[in-house]
Amino acid sequence: MNVWKPVELALTGAARLVWPVMQVANRQFEGRSFHPKWAPAPLLKSRQRSKPVFGWPRTTDSLCPTCVRETRARILSGEQSIDSLINEKTGEIPAHILERDGKVIIEKTCPVHGTFTDTLSTNPAFLERLESLFPGRDFDAVTDRLHNHGTSSIKHGRGAVLTIDLTNRCNMMCDPCFMDANQVGYVHELTLDEVKQLLDDALSVKPRRQMTVQFSGGEPTISPIFLDAVRYARQIGYFSVQAATNGIRFAQDADFAHQARAAGMRIAYLQFDGVTNASNLHRKVGNLLDVKLRAIENLYAAGIDVCLVVTIVNTVNNDQVGAIIKFALENCDKISFVSFQPVSFTGRDENIGDAERHAKRYTLSQLAQDVKQQTGVTEPLRDWFPLSASSVMSDVTDLLQGPGAEWGTLKCGCHPDCGIGMGFMVSKKSKQWAPLSAFVNVDRLLEDARVIADAGRGPFLTKLQTALSLLRNYSPGSAPLGFRLADLLHKFDKQSGGQLGGRLAARDDGNRKQDEWLLMFIAGMWFQDLWTYDFRRTEMCIIPYATQMGEISFCAYNTGVGWRQIVEKMYQNATVAEWYRKNGKHPVFANPLKSVPLPARPQPLSLHVPRDGQLVPWVPKPKDEAADLALAP
Repeated sequence: MNVWKPVELALTGAARLVWPVMQVANRQFEGRSFHPKWAPAPLLKSRQRSKPVFGWPRTTDSLCPTCVRETRARILSGEQSIDSLINEKTGEIPAHILERDGKVIIEKTCPVHGTFTDTLSTNPAFLERLESLFPGRDFDAVTDRLHNHGTSSIKHGRGAVLTIDLTNRCNMMCDPCFMDANQVGYVHELTLDEVKQLLDDALSVKPRRQMTVQFSGGEPTISPIFLDAVRYARQIGYFSVQAATNGIRFAQDADFAHQARAAGMRIAYLQFDGVTNASNLHRKVGNLLDVKLRAIENLYAAGIDVCLVVTIVNTVNNDQVGAIIKFALENCDKISFVSFQPVSFTGRDENIGDAERHAKRYTLSQLAQDVKQQTGVTEPLRDWFPLSASSVMSDVTDLLQGPGAEWGTLKCGCHPDCGIGMGFMVSKKSKQWAPLSAFVNVDRLLEDARVIADAGRGPFLTKLQTALSLLRNYSPGSAPLGFRLADLLHKFDKQSGGQLGGRLAARDDGNRKQDEWLLMFIAGMWFQDLWTYDFRRTEMCIIPYATQMGEISFCAYNTGVGWRQIVEKMYQNATVAEWYRKNGKHPVFANPLKSVPLPARPQPLSLHVPRDGQLVPWVPKPKDEAADLALAP
């Protein structure tokens, strides 16, 4: 028995009594919002935040897949001005979102090309929950300079991850691929001066929120300026520098991983589609799992966190969901989180036929269901939240930082249909684990954060209320074996950037790997394609692409009217043939009968690869023991 349990019960019980008393004062005397240096206006109360129209049936603005491709071809050939993308509603048609046959669908009719229908959710109740938890939009975006792209413009918030494609060259020939790498006939590669300009521009607008920068491609590590770009981003103050990578270079060259960490790289956004080589064969490399395992080991040894990035295609690798989560949990000291990305039919897959598209379509609701079925745990209507729900925590941190802060807190304010997340708490020593929502009332914790931010109290009372909320929403009797209240407080303080004062996190300088208990975050990010396109989502994008034509929404750049093809062709460096004559041809691994050559292993493999997705059964405390700990409704 946990000797601290009586103390934890007393503290959580006391917090449930004190919390409502404090809220009486909050309702009577609401604090005034201050105007921080980084923001264009005073901090917003929750009632001042706007929201898109939710529920169904509803109407939105979308695109005709055929009109868009025809228009794009005319622009690329010079027959039509690029200004039409800004001044006209090119290819736009209304779309209806409605429920039919137990699914939420999007349906739209072009007067020329007919009707297009696709699935948004296979579980209407799940989508309804996500939309109900959206807390409201952030400050409006600046649209007169970096975001001037007509109806494709980002209109709300500052974004969370600035993406910069260093090159469209790649050392693989994947399917799917957003950019159709190695097959467009030209090379588009940024110089270091161009990258510096993009990074500088992104810091020049308000709201001046802290952002992560992700270098992508193509394969960013084959760019000759990769390390210099990472170094410069950290030098000018970007919170975190990531690389979206297939891992080949990190697997082949352990020293390169150390160089990247020394330059300031913090996270490897590692493509990872399954726990067997067979489940990765659609990537056209015979030993791709071996490459990933070697890359993870080398990145871990260099001190770089790893996020597994999984493109899920129905009938291709959807059976790998549970096994990938189990792989992450069992190697939680080396893997920080998992990002599932249901397939977006764009780039190399944009010309897919209707029958194949419907067969391979995979939604966020299917992800939540597969996690439940393949892991044997989790509940879709309890454990999953829209990514934007976490933004209320950022509101509390903004309040704590005060009016003199140079930067606002990183904020995830995307449309609730775009991204979802859930968490497992796992011990790296005992491998005990549990879904976070099984012993923390996350729904109410988020609502408490909204109340705290709206109250507008000073630092002491804000921290006190935050601690009370955490205590009153924690159920000690339902936590995994060995987990303590102190672990929860420590983890929350670290994950939220020191909302409880930073002292708990300061003992190990914020290094998550030093903790025994780690929060394994599981995310789902569903990027749009021409069939699911919704401009209400595009205008709330949190992943802007920094390009030579400004910052463009992720989906407007990769799908939408086709900004990627236009930008890259306008600013191409050379044809592929010209580039190869001048610079030589880089290796491309694109034959499933061949393997990526790897150096001889100096030590045995330290990663555990599960054979199936079923987790060791986690069972909460018996009901009679947990009854007194039940959270109030």
